[in-house]
Amino acid sequence: ELSTCGCSRARRPAELPRDWLWGGCGDNLEYGYRFSREFVDAREREQTVLKGSHEHLLQQMNIHNNEAGRRIVSDLADVQCKCHGVSGSCSMKTCWLQLADFRKVGDALKEKYDSAAAMKLNTRGKLVQMHSKFNPPTSHDLVYVEPSPDYCLKNQSTGSLGTVGRLCNKTSEGMDGCELMCCGRGYDQYKAQIVERCHCKFHWCCYVKCKRCTKIVDQFVCK
Repeated sequence: ELSTCGCSRARRPAELPRDWLWGGCGDNLEYGYRFSREFVDAREREQTVLKGSHEHLLQQMNIHNNEAGRRIVSDLADVQCKCHGVSGSCSMKTCWLQLADFRKVGDALKEKYDSAAAMKLNTRGKLVQMHSKFNPPTSHDLVYVEPSPDYCLKNQSTGSLGTVGRLCNKTSEGMDGCELMCCGRGYDQYKAQIVERCHCKFHWCCYVKCKRCTKIVDQFVCK
């Protein structure tokens, strides 16, 4: 039980209209930041590793990425407001600070993941960028010290199942598209028979009854 985790004490934003109330019980970002740093980083900070070793490199990477994650969550927090007044007139508003939803945070982290910087240890045991021609990562950026495995091919040591035999979307330009999913190997097209619910009707009271329809669709599978 987190007895010391009260409401947010964040200052009223300067851009908030004067007749709007700053209150409610906003998310306590400061407490959450401190608690997550103590809890999530504990394993890394309590672990004794040899300076300059591969374990030390991984430790420094994890500490950096943990901090980047916390900062991203804090940066995405935004002001939320609720209207008050007779018959929804919204003559008064109460506003508070609220964390972003998980989807928004996840999308931001995915963007950071896609642009993560390769790092190594210098002679003093500090993380430095492997390729100096790029801008150095900030405390809001993610870093890595080992390249990702080739997920296109099956690899038992990493648990990757590869993409051979995976269904793909011929019309998509995203990660589920055949061009990306099949890693340039091409794909096979075939007809498949699927059964789905159809002609659904609501019956009083209270259930929905559907028929089962069969149709033939085109499916695409990675070679």
